[in-house]
Amino acid sequence: MSNFVKQEDVDVLESPEEVLSTLTREGKRRWIYPTLSKGRFYKPRLWTGWILIALFVALPIIPINGKPAVLLDFIHREFALFGFIFYPTDTFLLLLLLIASFLGIILFTALLGRVWCGWGCPQTVYLEFVFRPIERWIEGKEHVRQRRNEGPWTWDKAWRKGAKFGIYLFISLALAHVFLSYFVGWSSLIQWMTQPPTAHWSFFVMMAFTTGLVFFDFGYFREQMCTIVCPYARIQSVLLDPNSLIVSYDPNRGEPRAQRSKKKIRQEEAGEIPAKGDCIDCFACVRTCPTGIDIRDGLQMECVACTQCIDACDDIMLKIGKPIGLIRYTSENALENKPTRLVRPRTVLYSSLLVVLAVIFTIALTNRGAYDINIGRSVGAPFTELPDGRIANRLRFRVRNQETEATSFTISTAQPAEAETRIVGISPITLEPQEMKRVEAWIVVPPDAFTNGSTEGTFQLTFDDGTVETRTFTLLGPSQ
Repeated sequence: MSNFVKQEDVDVLESPEEVLSTLTREGKRRWIYPTLSKGRFYKPRLWTGWILIALFVALPIIPINGKPAVLLDFIHREFALFGFIFYPTDTFLLLLLLIASFLGIILFTALLGRVWCGWGCPQTVYLEFVFRPIERWIEGKEHVRQRRNEGPWTWDKAWRKGAKFGIYLFISLALAHVFLSYFVGWSSLIQWMTQPPTAHWSFFVMMAFTTGLVFFDFGYFREQMCTIVCPYARIQSVLLDPNSLIVSYDPNRGEPRAQRSKKKIRQEEAGEIPAKGDCIDCFACVRTCPTGIDIRDGLQMECVACTQCIDACDDIMLKIGKPIGLIRYTSENALENKPTRLVRPRTVLYSSLLVVLAVIFTIALTNRGAYDINIGRSVGAPFTELPDGRIANRLRFRVRNQETEATSFTISTAQPAEAETRIVGISPITLEPQEMKRVEAWIVVPPDAFTNGSTEGTFQLTFDDGTVETRTFTLLGPSQ
């Protein structure tokens, strides 16, 4: 385990051994108190974060074609994505979406590194733009908060903690409700919220559990979600290459680093004393890092590309009269004065595969039938012999209307020619948009239609828009 030395209230490594930035030498949690750096990247990140929060809240509410923009209804096995409705029978389409999502992440990372983590990930967005601002507002600046946390319990410490965690709990409850609305729909959520807890006790248990998870994550676990739990941080080393965009310190310009005053920097520029690198070893980049790393040690798993170190370093560079960009968005090749290539074999391959998947998905979605039809055998005896000697099979027709207009249909048997169809219930059967119904029918067939105990049945479902769907199903009977 590496040894730490204290320098300007920042733990820095004495040896080059790699350890988690959130751990002490004893393996205990080291709390991070990042200072806020409001530089040129902060406002764009802030606006991006609040737009994403607004989208997160709005997507399960905004209706598109009568359904929420995003609804993942596992109970009713219905998935709405921006106006398109998918069902478990759309396995191929859902598989294509899943593969395309993973491939898109791989391509995005190869091009832009971990920009998603710092700009779009909900963990970063909510922690940096919701929970930590509330913490700073109630408990004060980082050095004040750290000193108070390390001291004894007082009334001042107690009421501040109570107020902060009370607000955290309220926000966690709201986020848990919005999160659940993605799976049950906003209308169902409102209905459950206005009814007694005993009417939907399982919902309240699940809501309490989800609220607890959100509260624990943003109130305690925080950056450890990125450094310990998130699998994306673990696999980024195989997704990046020397051309990928990363947040990096420029050692060619910054080294050798040395702490010095602005006066000594002017003497260096005048040639009066030996020149050092542009880095004045102020540790501003370390103090502002939300995961507690030193970006000058190179690309690290804990880096979420949030640009706080860039904003902090740029501010220092302006104060000492140096050009900004000592820490910047760049690539490993650029740092080594090599050209950075956007078009390279892996990006061409990933892009080509995405295009192929998009074409296949579009063709499959376009050719998807307006009606999803499945035929199965009803529970009970495989067949029944009627008093007149004919054989009856009881079948179940599951029909889903995948169109946006209501329809009705009838069922008839085309083969065997002598077969009779007896619908259990009212015919024709009406289907509302996106509705699914199970229709039971007796298929009565003469005994001589069977060969070795079975015969192939052909069924036609005729819809009122003129569509005729034909399906086949094996009918069972006595062996001759």
